[in-house]
Amino acid sequence: MNDTQTAKSRGQQPPPVRILIAEDSESNQMLLSLYLTDSGYALDFAANGREAVSLFKAGSYSLVLMDIFMPILDGLDATREIRDFERDRGLSPVPIAAVSANAFTEDRERSLQAGCTNFLAKPIRKIPLLKFIADTLGD
Repeated sequence: MNDTQTAKSRGQQPPPVRILIAEDSESNQMLLSLYLTDSGYALDFAANGREAVSLFKAGSYSLVLMDIFMPILDGLDATREIRDFERDRGLSPVPIAAVSANAFTEDRERSLQAGCTNFLAKPIRKIPLLKFIADTLGD
């Protein structure tokens, strides 16, 4: 029984689904925050790949939206570090969606090779984003 099922069986509110959004653009962070304001998801934002890895290691996330091109540590290297962390601890892999304006086949392939489970092309629109999240999380 997972946390949501346990909470429901006790008549409690289940904990919110947590999403880590690794995005260095403040305007994109604000846009994604607006898109997801009334969604019921708990959002954490990382402004670079190193911060995303640190937040992931310290938290518990159901989904990561990982911008590919970020300062300090890019999204693909951050994804590799997250996958190493999960593997070293015997954790089930959390879905990681690569997010990029570069939507060429080779970008998608590089993302999958790094350990991403899916790919979202920018610009991101609200309805497709909500559908993507619901499909990914099985809502």
